[in-house]
Order: sequence, then C-alpha cells, then structure tokens
Amino acid sequence: MSREASVEEFAAAQRAGALVVDVREPAEYLGGHVPGARLYPLSSLTSRMAELPRRERIYVICASGNRSAMAASVLEQAGFDARSVAGGMSAWTGDGRPVLRGPRENAA
Repeated sequence: MSREASVEEFAAAQRAGALVVDVREPAEYLGGHVPGARLYPLSSLTSRMAELPRRERIYVICASGNRSAMAASVLEQAGFDARSVAGGMSAWTGDGRPVLRGPRENAA
C-alpha cells in the first residue's frame, strides 16, 4: 500500500518545486493538469522509471487517486520515495487549485 499526501501537503510541495508525475492518459492530461506535472501514463510507468530521480520525493496524481495509488506502490517497490495524492485531480480542482491545459508541463 502506498503512502498518501493530502491535497494541502501536495500543494505546498508543488509550490516548492516538487516532482509531480501524472499517470492519467494523454487526453486527460491535455484537458487539465497540475502546473509542472510530467505525464507518465500508468501503462508506461514501469518502462520509463529510469527517467525518474531516485533521490527526491515523487508526488503521483491521477483523476481520483486509484491509479496514482497503484503507481506510487509500484514506485515504492522499486525503491522510490513516492506519495499518491489523495483524491487526485478531483480533489485538486475541487479545492480551487490551479490547472493548466495543453500538452506541455507548463502549458497555459
């Protein structure tokens, strides 16, 4: 079972420049994502793990928290310090947090 971060904890970490991995599908990401989030769809996460830093905490987000919990668990088993964002994008947007649209990490 992966560890979770509350939206408040995640928001503080995100503002401080934490690594955010979005494990949703590309169309979901394009429709709105956390500023700075990197897209790593769950289906490709294991094959792309080598791209992720091992020495910093990784916050994993999805739509509701289910896929991110699975992804964070996979990352933890591989030796990463990963946290699933509780409630995912639903909680993030429900809390009035910023959302960017488009293909890039910082697209407007």
